[in-house]
Amino acid sequence: MWFTACLAPFVWMSWLAFGDGGRGLGPDPIEATQDFVGIWALRLLLLTLALTPLRLATGWLWLFHLRRMTGLFALFYASLHFLNYIGPDQGLDLAVIVEDITERWFITVGAAALVVLLLLGVTSTQGWQRRLGRNWQRLHRLVYAAAVLAVWHFWWQVKSDISEPLVYALVLAALLMARPLLRRRQRAHRGSREGATPVQPTRT
Repeated sequence: MWFTACLAPFVWMSWLAFGDGGRGLGPDPIEATQDFVGIWALRLLLLTLALTPLRLATGWLWLFHLRRMTGLFALFYASLHFLNYIGPDQGLDLAVIVEDITERWFITVGAAALVVLLLLGVTSTQGWQRRLGRNWQRLHRLVYAAAVLAVWHFWWQVKSDISEPLVYALVLAALLMARPLLRRRQRAHRGSREGATPVQPTRT
């Protein structure tokens, strides 16, 4: 069910591109595709970050099992975003692509976010968890850096109206603040339960 939900935007975009003769993507289908998969990569990345605070707030342990799939789908859409850029948009012109990545800062930041997501995606398996041990969790905290870079990429890409990237920036800020607060509350609650002394019944 969750897999289908994460894949649904791609299916919808494919229908717009091929099911209606490409007319559903508007007069510039390459740019429309670029924007569509890019925004869904960002949404799913933020959703990945939201699952842990939501689990801490609700106690729904099943949310824990959705993080890996959601993060991999964020990587999937981010990869489509990049592939659309280097293929249909730039025609695989390596010189132009390298120049863009090194000289246009919003593309530099976006490429950095993709590299981080690729690293996290490759090491997301149980095999890598065993190899890295405790370092695995430290490594995967880079998902926060990827989210910051992704929002930054979106912000710099917008030329005039920043209202939409501002919304995503505020959501990210809220998620970054919520996790440590909920962790602290959880530890305090656990400590209060462990420190409570049960009342012994009085014998008569």
